[in-house]
This record gives sequence, C-alpha cells and structure tokens, in this order.
Amino acid sequence: MKAILTAALVFGLCNIAVADDKADPVGSWKCEYTVGMMKRESTLSIKKVGDKLVGTMDWPDQKEAKLKDVAFKDGELTFTAERELKDMKLVIKYKLKVEKDTIKGKGEVEIGNEKRDFEIEGRREKK
Repeated sequence: MKAILTAALVFGLCNIAVADDKADPVGSWKCEYTVGMMKRESTLSIKKVGDKLVGTMDWPDQKEAKLKDVAFKDGELTFTAERELKDMKLVIKYKLKVEKDTIKGKGEVEIGNEKRDFEIEGRREKK
C-alpha cells in the first residue's frame, strides 16, 4: 500500500513540474532584431481575453500597433503587425517559438515585390 501511495505522490509531483514548464505567450516581451546592419528593439504585449489572444507591438517611433490573427499552437506564436515608417505601411508576419521566458523566431515583410525575413528573439519582462 505504501508503494502505491508513494508512486501516486511522485507521479502527481512530476505532473505539476511538467505543467509549470508549459509554454505561455501571455505577457510583455522585450524583443531584439537586426535589419540590415542596424540593431532594433520592440516590445510585444500578449493578453488573453476569454478564449482569445490579443496583443500589441511597440517600436520606439510607433506605439500600440494592434496585432492581427494572433494564434498559439504547439508552443508557436503567430501574428501579423502593421509597421508604419514615414509614408509606408508594412505588414510583418511573425512566427515565434515560446520556451519558458524566451521567444525566438522570424519576421517576414514584403517591401515592393521583395520578401525579406529577419531573426527576432526576446525575453519576458518581469512584473
């Protein structure tokens, strides 16, 4: 009987530990990426409203750009954001892998008829 209780307790604790490691995109993320030879920064904010994920992206010269098509499946966060630069509006598609307090992936933007992609990574900001 002791062996069964011990096994049940160990199994239960293991499940709790695994649940704590589950990827969660909700939070504020400080991101860095390089375009051309210039290092850039942005802040990604993801919230859960009911069953739905919503969010915004901030850049130094543009605040609270609303994200579209926000989805999270199998540890991967995808969304699009509209970036305004001077008189251009650029739609950037993001695909990011969430692991604990880090995100890493790619952004893709079409400028003219040319698609360009860039690596992006970030860390969850502590509250």
